[in-house]
Amino acid sequence: MNCEVCHLKELEVEQFEIREVLRCILHTIAFHRALGLVRPKDIDLELFDITYVQCGDAELEKKIEEKIDQFIGWVEKHPNKKSQICLSFYEIKNKQPTWFSNKIERSYWEQWYINLNVAHSKPHSSKSHHTKLHVDPGESALEERNVRRAALEASLREVLFQIIKFVNEKKDHIPPVPNLEGVTFPCEITIPSSSDSSFGMDMFKRMLQTGHPTMLS
Repeated sequence: MNCEVCHLKELEVEQFEIREVLRCILHTIAFHRALGLVRPKDIDLELFDITYVQCGDAELEKKIEEKIDQFIGWVEKHPNKKSQICLSFYEIKNKQPTWFSNKIERSYWEQWYINLNVAHSKPHSSKSHHTKLHVDPGESALEERNVRRAALEASLREVLFQIIKFVNEKKDHIPPVPNLEGVTFPCEITIPSSSDSSFGMDMFKRMLQTGHPTMLS
């Protein structure tokens, strides 16, 4: 089966912005891959003037929050690193057990790569108290943060439009609706490994060797 891949625009975020940004992106993708009847719920972001839609499914929300928590934990251990989160949709295909595996085969048909560059925000108090500045450093820092926040909001909007454009243009690869419980097609969220910061190789090895990243279904 053909697997369509979408690499979303890289976003520069500070650590405290990760949760809202990932909620917005992951729920937006999940909503566009919803099955049957959902109870759409409009969510207003607190940090940005953006509203997105959730499927209104408590289990889906719980799984997304768990993955976001895991990713934030990874970021704390690997500061100032660029990173990716991958949301993959797949079909479940039964196959005969082999000598090395009796797992159910997953046929991936769509993958979304969310690219984040997490900046380490420096506290304003880190400047030496002996330094003399003509401009109030607090005021200057606030203005700089507002400019950066506005740029991130604009970039996040671009990512949301990128998602909408992709789902409207790429439709031929979507498999038949599965006879499974859940509000979306079967999917999983993969985050960087705690033991290996090389995300791409880590995910490739997981898919080859185990096919068993944590499921979100």
